[in-house]
Amino acid sequence: MKDYIEDRVIKIANYIIDTNATVREAAKVFGVSKSTVHKDVTDRLESINPLIYEDVKKVLLKNKAERHIRGGRATHMKYKSAKEGNSLP
Repeated sequence: MKDYIEDRVIKIANYIIDTNATVREAAKVFGVSKSTVHKDVTDRLESINPLIYEDVKKVLLKNKAERHIRGGRATHMKYKSAKEGNSLP
């Protein structure tokens, strides 16, 4: 594996651990796709650094368990905004 890929994988993993970021948030920060972040932290990271992999895995599982809450909150805000006179996107 290329050195720059390993470096990116470690940086993304540390960012996710430090900030409890979602895959989508990490992708925006690092300027890569969600697919790239997901592959980096689920496939590549395990062989690069198994200890960090376990920590990232915990954050990703937590985020997955909470995603229905974030989705519900986003929908609530969307319709609240529309009710107040703003148009829907």
